Amino acid sequence: MRALACPQAVDAPPTAPRAFARLATLALWDELALCPKPGLVSLRDAGAHDDMSARTFVRSLFALRRHFAALAAAGADGAPFATLRDLGLRAEADMLRATGGVNTHRGAIFAVGLLCATVARASAFGAAPSDATLRRVLRDAWGPALAAHVPASTSHGALVARLHDAGGARGEAAAAFPAVFDIALPALRAARAANCNWRVARIRALLALLAHVDDTNILYRGGRAGLAYVQQRARGLRDGDDAIAFAEAMHRDLVARGLSPGGCADLLSAALFVDAVQGAAR
Repeated sequence: MRALACPQAVDAPPTAPRAFARLATLALWDELALCPKPGLVSLRDAGAHDDMSARTFVRSLFALRRHFAALAAAGADGAPFATLRDLGLRAEADMLRATGGVNTHRGAIFAVGLLCATVARASAFGAAPSDATLRRVLRDAWGPALAAHVPASTSHGALVARLHDAGGARGEAAAAFPAVFDIALPALRAARAANCNWRVARIRALLALLAHVDDTNILYRGGRAGLAYVQQRARGLRDGDDAIAFAEAMHRDLVARGLSPGGCADLLSAALFVDAVQGAAR
């Protein structure tokens, strides 16, 4: 595979919608480039998928850049959730055109897009993007609408969430992203505090998500038994373990079982986006 260019990072603190959109696009790239990721597509292989590759994801993420800017601009203006939803549907349509109908980033459009709107809304008030501030802004601006939102019944995530009584993307957003702020970001920060490099820190954040999140993609492919297996396996990682070797072995296992935790990948992207915004604001 030929080398794929990384989206350009932002040096200055982001204050404009396009700056937030670049950070969002970079977060999607960072998730894609991370390897090994159990069952997931990376620059190295297609994981448990036979309908997509890294190139599919790259086409998708570049198609989404302008949509993240639009979502950030709408958030800064205090637009209602209905506006954000319509912008997200336009982004999804462009994603499907870019990928030939393959769903690469539907969950990320929802999670990262909503967080784009949230950080832009906080920035419009001059507020620092702390965890508590972002969660409060999200709840105040769109919490009631998110709680009442009924996702498209044809999506795998929505169907599985109803079948297994799982919260899915809507429930995660309505609760102001506990998987991002209570699981992924603390794991990322703890790994960095332990002097782990960026790769190990991100793998540990992903494994923390796998250990605790009811991923509807896994439920769709493997049912409750598949989810229980993935969570138990991920919980086997201990402090001091070689996270790369652990994730590599788990990756081979999930590929053999046909399991891919796409929901956790979207939540990792969301956490990386928030982490980048907070880092740029320091």
